[in-house]
Amino acid sequence: MKGGTVMKILICLIIGYLIGGINPSYIIARIKGFDIRKRGSGNAGASNALITMGKAIGIISALFDIAKAYFSVKIASLLFPEVHLAGTVCGSACIIGHIFPLLMGFKGGKGLACLGGIILAYDLRLFLVFLFVEIILALIVDYICIVPITASIIYPVLYGVMEMSVIAGMIVAVPCVIMLIKHKENMRRISMGTEAHLSFLWRRDEEIERLRGKMEEHSDK
Repeated sequence: MKGGTVMKILICLIIGYLIGGINPSYIIARIKGFDIRKRGSGNAGASNALITMGKAIGIISALFDIAKAYFSVKIASLLFPEVHLAGTVCGSACIIGHIFPLLMGFKGGKGLACLGGIILAYDLRLFLVFLFVEIILALIVDYICIVPITASIIYPVLYGVMEMSVIAGMIVAVPCVIMLIKHKENMRRISMGTEAHLSFLWRRDEEIERLRGKMEEHSDK
């Protein structure tokens, strides 16, 4: 690999990481006078923004996070069209920047919306298929965390196959493995019955009561 190419890849990594560090849920929560990482699920992402600040802000945060990853891919592809996978590198760095943002003490979100932005930048039809399948899956199992878990496993493999490149799949796999690790706690809570169901969005009081009962049950053991 030539020195010039290495430098361009480093620039892509820096651009993606810095864009990824712009966190709307954290910024909006700070404007409202609190740290989103100390409320709800403790995650600085769209899902916790929805829980702690309502549907409108949750949707805005999700759209922003999708957009920042999307534009990371497009910016890198425009800057360095001669560098194969420049957009992929930049988009992957965006996810890492979202999860480990420098200015937030490396404690950010979990990267689902950003992964969606990368998929959208790659292929709109694939994004829509993923969106449809994951919504159906989430409704069936009644857990929103199943979406990032399954997407993190499937997309790197699928992307590598579609690009016919092991390297391409491995680049995307790096942030996806991090995403899986970040969801270990969710998987543990599912096994304990203390993970919030997706139906929390329309059965809030009932779900809060269920979770309170589960918490008390485990605290007595």
